[in-house]
Amino acid sequence: MATEAALTEAALTEEHRLRPDLGFWGLTAIGFSNIVGSGWLFAALYAAQLAGPASLLSWVGAGVLCALVALVMVELGATRPEGGGTVRWPLYASGRLVGTMIGWSVLLSVGGTAAEISAIMQYAAHYLPGLYNGGTLSVSGLGLATLLSVVLTILNWFAVRLFARLNNVVTVIKILVPVITVVALFASGWHSGRLTDHGGFAPYGYAACLSALAGGGIVYSVNGFQAPLDFSGEARRPRRNVPAAVLTGIGLALLVYIALQLAFLFTVPESLLGHGWQGVNFESPFGQLALILNLHWLASVLYADAVLSPGGSAYVGVAIDARHTYALAKNGLLPRYFMRINLRHGIPHRALALNLGVIVIFLLPFGGWQSIVSVMGDMYLMIYAASAVAVAVFRAYDRQRSEASGATESGKKAEQDAVKGAVKGAEDRSGRVPGVRWIAPVSFVVASEFVYWSGWHDLRLALPLVLAGLPLFLVLRRAEKGAVLLRELRSGAWLVVHLTALTVLSWLGSFEGSGQLPAPYDTLAVAAVALGIFGWAVRSGVAHLATTPPPPAAAVRDPAV
Repeated sequence: MATEAALTEAALTEEHRLRPDLGFWGLTAIGFSNIVGSGWLFAALYAAQLAGPASLLSWVGAGVLCALVALVMVELGATRPEGGGTVRWPLYASGRLVGTMIGWSVLLSVGGTAAEISAIMQYAAHYLPGLYNGGTLSVSGLGLATLLSVVLTILNWFAVRLFARLNNVVTVIKILVPVITVVALFASGWHSGRLTDHGGFAPYGYAACLSALAGGGIVYSVNGFQAPLDFSGEARRPRRNVPAAVLTGIGLALLVYIALQLAFLFTVPESLLGHGWQGVNFESPFGQLALILNLHWLASVLYADAVLSPGGSAYVGVAIDARHTYALAKNGLLPRYFMRINLRHGIPHRALALNLGVIVIFLLPFGGWQSIVSVMGDMYLMIYAASAVAVAVFRAYDRQRSEASGATESGKKAEQDAVKGAVKGAEDRSGRVPGVRWIAPVSFVVASEFVYWSGWHDLRLALPLVLAGLPLFLVLRRAEKGAVLLRELRSGAWLVVHLTALTVLSWLGSFEGSGQLPAPYDTLAVAAVALGIFGWAVRSGVAHLATTPPPPAAAVRDPAV
């Protein structure tokens, strides 16, 4: 307990060294820039290959998921603003087993930044063919990617205000280039009937729309909307600015992605569709499409922007990864050494340095954009699911304590005061989002379905990777007393069961599985299992908070209205 208290005190000390320099536009730019990265350069192609014109439905579905999860995270960010909050909230709500496993997923999701850097290399191969061969980075490509990772880390080394100003400039360019691309492609001529020709609107069936969510890079592409939440500890007036920035960033990015998908579907030449949408293949989709359509000026712009857009997202990604690593150190998953905030710049320098090494490691085994993002999408979805549980746990705990407080007489005043202090952030309704009571379970189920729909090919790698957090937890907590360890295992068992159930259902199901559980019964089974586990997770979380209340939000950062 003494160690836990020391860790908490050290975490609060470091948290107050973060500087609240970010306003609404700075936060919105961070969110938009993190969403619109390499995804706009590749996802339209891969989604069309998997689902044809029905890929438009995949983008709408991803938008629905974003809206649900964003509302959940907006409430968490408004009521409990904290640097690296997406890592901290599951720990508070469900205990150290869930905190460790989700933290492990977050650490693995650093590979998303590696995907952005890989995308830059893939487009740069147009000018330097030796960078990218056979779907992976060459030795020279890996060397250049490593150098770029170092540059991005250096740019993040200084004050967050400088980071925000640079990102604002990059964001303006990242909006203009996709808009110019859409207008130029349609102006060059477009083919009517593309939504019904070449096999119809859904040439590979509507189930392909679901597979395209992860396999086509759509989930990966729309991920990043939560970026302003990870900077909530450095935001001015977070209860107002953070929610507005999250929702504005999602709306702008989704409009851009749908417009790009339409432009791709309607302007691909007929000569390339002899074998249907699956036969369309580009290494640098929009750049090569522009060359085919004799839009050489646009191709030049796109190949230049292929460095800027993923580079901008990688720039933000490096910053977010550092906040996550900093939060993992606060959680105790990493040594306290990485929790240190540089006094001069207000930046977690040691966390930045560690993430640089992790990014380079992820470039080694994967190398290609699609191979990275298919797995990363599932990592992000597990983080979304854990956040849905966290918000429901905080609300249920608050409600339970309020009822207990109302029934208690004046003789219990001291106990009531302690409870009020412990849940001060949770009880402050000014940050509450209407409807989250039902949005939380729906978002948990939808996130679970998205994981399942990504298919056995990806899940057989992604889910065991997340489950590796269980032995990691046991190693980290090996010094705990038996009763304490058993209580932590009981509090977080729901996540282990959930991941195991998804793995088994994926193997049995119709999405690249054995087919023993046919559609639509496989999807219904996932929904039923997810809903049951959500109820279990909330009950376990409330029981956990009864013995280990979360620290008051004011102790983390005063969330001024």
